Amino acid sequence: MNPYIHESSYIDNNVEIGKNTKIWHFSHVHSGAKIGENCSLGQNVNISNNVLIGNGVKIQNNVSVYEGVELEDYVFCGPSMVFTNDLTPRSKYPKGKEGYKNTLVKYGASIGANATIVCGNVIGKWAMIASGAVVTKKVPDHALMAGIPAKQRGWVCECGNLLKQNLSCTECNREYLTSETGLIEI
Repeated sequence: MNPYIHESSYIDNNVEIGKNTKIWHFSHVHSGAKIGENCSLGQNVNISNNVLIGNGVKIQNNVSVYEGVELEDYVFCGPSMVFTNDLTPRSKYPKGKEGYKNTLVKYGASIGANATIVCGNVIGKWAMIASGAVVTKKVPDHALMAGIPAKQRGWVCECGNLLKQNLSCTECNREYLTSETGLIEI
């Protein structure tokens, strides 16, 4: 099935959009962007130049994904969450893309409503960023991050359930071990 693009949205030239992807009202996808299959971009979403978005990604209303940000498969971006791409912006002294700090959001990670992801960081696989959190450093795989600045408050399962101290899930029965990158499933 071809992508669905609402008539009020604008898609620049040189854009790739995968099958079954839906782009809703008043959104804009800029030149060079690549969006995978089975994605959903809500109302008023802006995808900047050269942004890479994997398959199965859900981006809620009022999110801007700026150049230098990459979203791997099955990432969730909650309403009005914010990505940055310049640590020291000045209107009078624009740096352009050479001054951007890249951000990578890994497979299955979820970012809550109104959270802010400061550029130059990696959000680990299956990590969960609480609503309103401000991420200022690298996030381990499966970490639950909350607060300003965001601090790790626990671990979450692939299914989204908060893990107990023994790192096992009471919902889906997955079990985990700690590793250099966060948690790994047994």
